Amino acid sequence: MDDRSGVDAVASKVAAITSLEVREWRSVGSSHGAGHYRCRFADGRELFVKSVSSAEGAAELTAEANGLRWLGEAGAVPVPEVMFCDQGVLGLSWITPAGPDLSAAECFGRDLAGMHAAASDRFGAPWQGFIASLPLTNDRADSWPAWYAERRVLPYCRLARDMGTFGAADVRLIESVARRIGEVAGPAEPPARIHGDCWSGNVIWSEGRGWLIDPAAHGGHRETDLAMLALFGAPHLDRVVGAYQEISPLADGWRARVPLHQLHPLLVHVCLFGASYRESALAAARSAVAAA
Repeated sequence: MDDRSGVDAVASKVAAITSLEVREWRSVGSSHGAGHYRCRFADGRELFVKSVSSAEGAAELTAEANGLRWLGEAGAVPVPEVMFCDQGVLGLSWITPAGPDLSAAECFGRDLAGMHAAASDRFGAPWQGFIASLPLTNDRADSWPAWYAERRVLPYCRLARDMGTFGAADVRLIESVARRIGEVAGPAEPPARIHGDCWSGNVIWSEGRGWLIDPAAHGGHRETDLAMLALFGAPHLDRVVGAYQEISPLADGWRARVPLHQLHPLLVHVCLFGASYRESALAAARSAVAAA
């Protein structure tokens, strides 16, 4: 099947799922094995569509749909509406992007505080998670430090070791963070309803607000989302955090804990992209231990 016939096949599948006439259809890129499309129906509605061809890819789309619905239930940060998730195809309401401004950044900070406050009954989630193309174990727990060490840090450290990117000394350093997690995790907090992969690329600025897309949603620690925004430089981050703190002040010492919360996404990047992220992950681990 050539590229054009493959695109047409996805468009036909969407038409069959929705029972609507597809008027316009075009590719808008791809990511982690999924094709991305913009679809306009005859009635004028527009969708963003992801399409995959494997069973694992379909599981990733299901996790994304579950996460978006769950975050949307908070009624705080806006998220795309899930129109359908079936047969390896995910359809979301189309969000027209605009540039961020100070007002939107402050609104996003307040919205994010509201979403976190919507909470979760436990850490983890009742569905299999994914971050990019990597699986996330979301088994539920009542204690965040042990949950983070066992579900987010150690599995990706071991995967990096098995891939040959981490040596024995690297593994020992990461394991030292896990052993001392109770000392470095800060004050205990209840499970927050978090995005889980809240880097700047997963925030779409539109209609004067920040919209969240592509979540690895679960009950987690609210500092995780803020640390992720800082990891690759979200625009107007100081205004986002300032507005957040007006609604829901962070615990003392939160800045020193940023490397701990960035350790998991950096380990994920080591597993996905190799040695180019090794030093960043190890530096975060050293900083986390030093903050004890």
